[in-house]
Amino acid sequence: MTTDAGFMQRAIDNGATVRTRTSPNPWVGAVVVTPDGEVFDGATEPPGGRHAEIGALDAAGDRARGATLYSTLEPCVHTGRTAPCADAIVAAGVARVVYAIDDPDPQVSGRARAVLETGGVAVTGGVLAVEAAAQLAPYLTHRTTGRPYVVLKLAATLDGRIAAPDGTSRWITGADARADVHRLRAESDAILVGAGTVRADDPSLTVRDADGDDPVRIVLGSAPPDARVRPCREMSGDLGDVLDELARDGIVQLMVEGGASVAAAFHHAGLVDRYVVYLAPALMGGDDGVAIFAGAGASTMADVWGGRLASVAQLGGDVRIDVLRPEVDR
Repeated sequence: MTTDAGFMQRAIDNGATVRTRTSPNPWVGAVVVTPDGEVFDGATEPPGGRHAEIGALDAAGDRARGATLYSTLEPCVHTGRTAPCADAIVAAGVARVVYAIDDPDPQVSGRARAVLETGGVAVTGGVLAVEAAAQLAPYLTHRTTGRPYVVLKLAATLDGRIAAPDGTSRWITGADARADVHRLRAESDAILVGAGTVRADDPSLTVRDADGDDPVRIVLGSAPPDARVRPCREMSGDLGDVLDELARDGIVQLMVEGGASVAAAFHHAGLVDRYVVYLAPALMGGDDGVAIFAGAGASTMADVWGGRLASVAQLGGDVRIDVLRPEVDR
């Protein structure tokens, strides 16, 4: 635990504790380690609050002089709602900064090293970069593409059906999987469904079984006046334009929880960054149930879409499978 990697893992763990509270700011974790081995933790506070580095420095106080500071993201060098972290690090007398990944925000990108080194601070970058980038993927995507990180959530039987022929779909998965969906909602700034789903299921799309705020609720099309999803934002048009508008409004992560038509539209347009599929140990047993995606699929195996498996986890009697889109430009 006394290695750079060990302390950076602790910083990553600190960042995980505030995942649902910091957006649109990144959920950064930090650690200050004094010359005699004392350890102080920090994590980004809600917008307007302290950045992770400042939280750790405040916890350390005068003991930060000569210490090493670990951060999952390059410290900021610009004044926003708070003062620059890099300047505070220099003023605190920190001897060394270790961070995981560069901040792609053009106001920061690569500039922290120069500020810190000019102030006499040694800098090491790239420690546990892969792990930190995975944790901060939505923020990185938002800053590099100008669009939200899109998570498509699907719940299906083993034979790939999301509803019975009569349209019923509750409940395919069990209580543990449904609670996990609420955690995913809490991590998302907005949740999107189609008007057809609103009319058929009348969902509320709120966070009830997890710690976090309700996401902004977005309906593609028009929601009935008495729909439980209200108040909601009704949008239409090209999906790329929809994402551009949401990103400008500070939506860092968008969860798509629509039906087969909306899911297919996002998938075929190549707009999904992460597929979260909940599979129940159940079989519809025929080809007349509602498939995960509406419409025609690949006509030959050469055209079958292939992603990257990120994780597999058992949730009660169900399985959650996370798949990332291929690393290609949008």
